[in-house]
Amino acid sequence: MTGKLRVAVLAGEASGDILGAGLMKSLKVRHPDIEFGGIGGPLMMAEGLTSLVPMERLSVMGITEVLGRLRELFAIRAQYRDWCIAYQPDVFVGIDVPDFNLGLEKQLRQAGIKTVHYVSPSVWAWRKGRIKHIRKAVDHMLTLLPFEAEFYEREQIPVTFVGHTLADQLPITPNTAAAREQLGLSGELPVVAMLPGSRGSEVKMLTSLFLDSLNAVCNALGPIDVIIPAANSKRRVQIDAILAERGESACRIRVLDKQADEAITACDVALVASGTATLQTMLLKKPMVVAYKMSPLSYFIISRLATTRWASLPNILEQRDWVPERLQQAATVEQITDDLLTALSDESYRASFVALATQWHKKLALNADEQAAKAVLNLAIK
Repeated sequence: MTGKLRVAVLAGEASGDILGAGLMKSLKVRHPDIEFGGIGGPLMMAEGLTSLVPMERLSVMGITEVLGRLRELFAIRAQYRDWCIAYQPDVFVGIDVPDFNLGLEKQLRQAGIKTVHYVSPSVWAWRKGRIKHIRKAVDHMLTLLPFEAEFYEREQIPVTFVGHTLADQLPITPNTAAAREQLGLSGELPVVAMLPGSRGSEVKMLTSLFLDSLNAVCNALGPIDVIIPAANSKRRVQIDAILAERGESACRIRVLDKQADEAITACDVALVASGTATLQTMLLKKPMVVAYKMSPLSYFIISRLATTRWASLPNILEQRDWVPERLQQAATVEQITDDLLTALSDESYRASFVALATQWHKKLALNADEQAAKAVLNLAIK
């Protein structure tokens, strides 16, 4: 293709900014005469994007928070739609934030603009009826996981499995000794990484349950090192307050500022809230116990909308009970303690886990930025 290529992009949160920046960098290598317009964060702006509005205006979590800013969000979407139609890009790439992007993509596609959606909504897991809306909105879907691509292929929606950027970034063979040295761990005691989530509600619901379980492990095995990588400064304050209120522990506990990769790499076993951290833990080849609790009403609603029996990505990838997954009433101190003791002591289990996790890492490490850029260009130049 010759001549200027115009790509419109829209990312609404930090994870999308990372994906967008990687995509833009790879697009520039493949097609140097390219320009970008749209909305993104500091990483995308560093790659040459002039953002129409600050990306933070789209970063809204929670139902009540969204409702309180609904008028502003609709106004931004209408502003972007009008700008994009006037800009006439060769392709539009909406990165994640499906509630915002899919409606925009439908409007742009109706206006004759080709659309790519990068990061599949969890339509395969719940609210499958959304597929009808996706079919009308999206010319091409880019997925991070292979079973997502299989789902879209069955629905006859053009799709490319690009792999997962996390798999590209993390080493196939993690250096546990170096991570322990970096964190000042002696290596004399078993090490458990505890990741109770990134949201305040998760930390509130899970931290005491996790700590009670770890205390029970210490009572059974003797002292262990527990490292807790706080997701951000607010979660650090919250975790510190819970620890102070609980007082002395049978475990040696340290709270870290972020450093999740280092904490997981250093550990023997991770106790993890269900979420992206389960994939991160799998890619770092660490056996894990997954647990999650939410309000009874939320669980009631979600469990009836869900179409998959698993919540953690390792089990969804394997389509079986690979890692212990304890949800809601099953998330008890007794059960989690038993799971942790098995993961810490059963060497055959640990070796089997590492072998399978390594296979999955190789399947997911496809250079996602490059694969996504190739798919976007293929659509743009049709």
